[in-house]
Amino acid sequence: MTIQIQNSLTGRKEPLVTIEPRHVRMYVCGMTVYDYCHVGHARSLVVFDAVRRYLRYAGYRVTHVRNITDIDDKIIQRANENGEPMHALTERFINAMHEDCRALGVESPEHEPRATEYVGAIVAMVERLIENGYAYVARDGDVLYAVAKFEGYGQLSGKRLADLRAGARVEVNEAKRDPLDFVLWKRAKPGEPAWPSPWGDGRPGWHIECSAMSVSLLGEHFDIHGGGMDLKFPHHENEIAQTCAACGSKFVNTWMHNGFVNVNAEKMSKSLGNFFTVREVLKTLRPEVMRMFVLGSHYRGPINYSDDNLKQADGALERIYTALREVTPVAGVTSAATARFAEAMNDDFNTPEALAVLLALARDLNVAKAAGHTDAAAALAGELIALGQVLGILTIDADVWLKARPGQSIDTPAEDPAAAEIDALVAARKAARVAKNFAESDRIRDELLARDVILEDGPKGTTWRYR
Repeated sequence: MTIQIQNSLTGRKEPLVTIEPRHVRMYVCGMTVYDYCHVGHARSLVVFDAVRRYLRYAGYRVTHVRNITDIDDKIIQRANENGEPMHALTERFINAMHEDCRALGVESPEHEPRATEYVGAIVAMVERLIENGYAYVARDGDVLYAVAKFEGYGQLSGKRLADLRAGARVEVNEAKRDPLDFVLWKRAKPGEPAWPSPWGDGRPGWHIECSAMSVSLLGEHFDIHGGGMDLKFPHHENEIAQTCAACGSKFVNTWMHNGFVNVNAEKMSKSLGNFFTVREVLKTLRPEVMRMFVLGSHYRGPINYSDDNLKQADGALERIYTALREVTPVAGVTSAATARFAEAMNDDFNTPEALAVLLALARDLNVAKAAGHTDAAAALAGELIALGQVLGILTIDADVWLKARPGQSIDTPAEDPAAAEIDALVAARKAARVAKNFAESDRIRDELLARDVILEDGPKGTTWRYR
């Protein structure tokens, strides 16, 4: 079955037909690095990581570009507030972003360009826009894009120029010929970072950065461009206008946009002050739970960030890991579940349906274990792990995952100082049961439960996990 993707440009699902056979070239807008990643950023990172993983699983070669905006008004302002060089600020938050990505299991893209590394390409593209009659040098020295010159403006967002102008605000002495024109090159103010250009020292506007970087790394026409819904207008609309006008090409075949993360029905954002950083959340949550939470909703729809929804994701993942416990998986054996998984993902990357397949497999695995069907259980476990890892989950040994405290590094579970003590209490409870001292056995169970430790008695003995 062909992969079908909802194209934001046309408003309908379309089959993925790559420009180069079996090679997907995909650009996704990344972070502006002046602060830590929040859960809204995590959603975009996880969504397109899952898309990339599935495309590779489906047999495509993927060239994934995720940019870094390391020059921007907010970056300059934050560096000035901190009294530190801009480069020191951006480098610190780039490192922090990479730490968050590793924690969330987000793989590195093939290319991660920084805007400051592509100033030459940006200047060259602005020059082409001026030559082609789509840009002009304003009275204040900025270079602006002439929106009215581009006939297709508004095609992605569905907005009309007349409506946009009616709602536009124009400041006194505005240098723009049209209130909708936007900055391609900003003339430097005293003390600001600047690069040389034919129009004087300055720096790039935000929108032109992505046009220059995507064309430089993927060519003038590529397969998929992704990002958050908030980038659809004006950022992605302006990218289309710039790139098509500069290159005379179609630019992108398929546009993908992930929905917002909401808190109390409002979009999570730094401007509203209702955001939670990834590193704050992961102090109380195992990282794969965050992936489960994100992938538990379809990428195009909104998702509500709440304790209840996080607990649901945690519970679902716990059921799967509990099913995998004490089973030695056998790889390479598939069932109808693999076909159902592919069917779900081929339908516009329907991760909720794909996760439902995994939960059904976990139930089948529990049945096989209870019946003592060792070979069937091993095959189901291998299939379950293989499909889970396509989504970036089930990457940890089940016993390790279940014994890890929220916020603890999953890579070093032995560092939990309580683990040895819990093992000793489990052994003491076993001895009490053998001695038929059930009061002591119950007391130990209650003591462990008070410490959020759940005991599970089975044919192979007693195992424990954190609640």
